[in-house]
Amino acid sequence: MLRTDFHFELPKELIAQRPTEERSASRLLTLDRLSGEYRDLKFRDFPSLVESRDLLIFNDTRVIPARAFGVKDSGGRVELLLERALSANTALAHVRASKGLKSGTIVRLAAGASARMLAREDELFVLEFSCNVLQFFQAHGEIPLPPYIERSGEDADRERYQTVYARALGAIAAPTAGLHFDESIFAALRARGVAHAFVTLHVGAGTFAPVRAEDIGAHRMHTEYLEVSESTCASINEVSAAGGRVIAIGTTVVRSLETAAAAAGADNRNRIAPYQGTTDIFIKPGYKFRAVDAVVTNFHLPESTLLMLCSAFVGREALLAAYAHAVEARYRFFSYGDAMFLS
Repeated sequence: MLRTDFHFELPKELIAQRPTEERSASRLLTLDRLSGEYRDLKFRDFPSLVESRDLLIFNDTRVIPARAFGVKDSGGRVELLLERALSANTALAHVRASKGLKSGTIVRLAAGASARMLAREDELFVLEFSCNVLQFFQAHGEIPLPPYIERSGEDADRERYQTVYARALGAIAAPTAGLHFDESIFAALRARGVAHAFVTLHVGAGTFAPVRAEDIGAHRMHTEYLEVSESTCASINEVSAAGGRVIAIGTTVVRSLETAAAAAGADNRNRIAPYQGTTDIFIKPGYKFRAVDAVVTNFHLPESTLLMLCSAFVGREALLAAYAHAVEARYRFFSYGDAMFLS
């Protein structure tokens, strides 16, 4: 398939620049993958769409304030965007500097900290910090809002660009489908007897990388770290055996569960098995889903791998028809935008 098969026209004013006043005040577009029918709802209607035998799976990664600034000894300004910590004091990072960084170059950072360039890994830099990497960014970093949000990060983003259940520090972008969930939604789900469990996938900057290959089969996916625990797998296998649905809250959960299902092997008697490691899974039309029965997700960029993933789940034509409706109905798009329920 071609990249342009996943193009759609999106008016710039529909790209949400700020979140709704309340998390659960967003809109919800449902899409039935068997009939292709869609409905306009509010996100507060979501609990009524699930049953007590269903299981919701959330990604509990926590966003790092991953952008920091420094200077070289020459006086040149440097912008660092943390990709992931490799150890207590080494990390992979994206670097913007007028003349790049040579091996051994020192970047002077806030509070007397520094980072030394050790090596390159493709477009990323391996940096050795004079302090604990995560502690430094937690204290001195800025929340790295997505590139399509055309404003600087604000204090409010430290809370709103983070799910209410975020726990495991390590992402540089939020699992945005989870941003709609607040205590009122969880209370409604509890009242209906709907259980949930967690995976951890630390979202990297590669989630925003465009597909440049015309033939999408030639696209190389970025790598992200994930963990699917034994207890989450047990819950999934139990629900599946009882005929309930496994509902992924976000594409990061889809990628996590499908990676773990693939690693479990086709001859495994369980639907999914525990997994800890990295994934570069690329889910596109033609993919056979093994672990996921329904998905809550935001609206994605034209020609993006996330749009391709959703197309694989419900069908490209049905998804693009629903997107065309969403544009006409003035839904809000991308990270701070509205949601879809693909079932």
